[in-house]
Amino acid sequence: MSSVAKNDNDNNSKFLSSTFTKNILDSHKSIRWVSIIDQNGIIINEQFREGLNPFLNPEEMDEFAKGSITRYKTRLKLESKMGKLIYLVRRHEKLTRSIIPINENYYLVFTMDFEENNFDKIIIEKIIPLIK
Repeated sequence: MSSVAKNDNDNNSKFLSSTFTKNILDSHKSIRWVSIIDQNGIIINEQFREGLNPFLNPEEMDEFAKGSITRYKTRLKLESKMGKLIYLVRRHEKLTRSIIPINENYYLVFTMDFEENNFDKIIIEKIIPLIK
């Protein structure tokens, strides 16, 4: 195995571990749910905030993850004109959700309490540094 392939595998292992999602979950009190999904929208790893009563059941969470990747991929067509996507945020009446590309194979998808208005600062200062 080449050292490049080994580095890629080591990096992927880091992002697929429950420690990584737990660190994201613990990075701010407003984070409700954290998942790593692959390029097909399959949830690889997820964690919920302790005591949280999720809005979606497991089947709906799977559908949510697949839909997030599908919508993300449609935006890739515009990257050559607008630049690389750093993260996406969508605000719903009950929560805020975000997707951040980790690499070409994996994505961080998470939700935050709707009441949290500093989502940009949290993403830039707390979450993206954990990915890098």
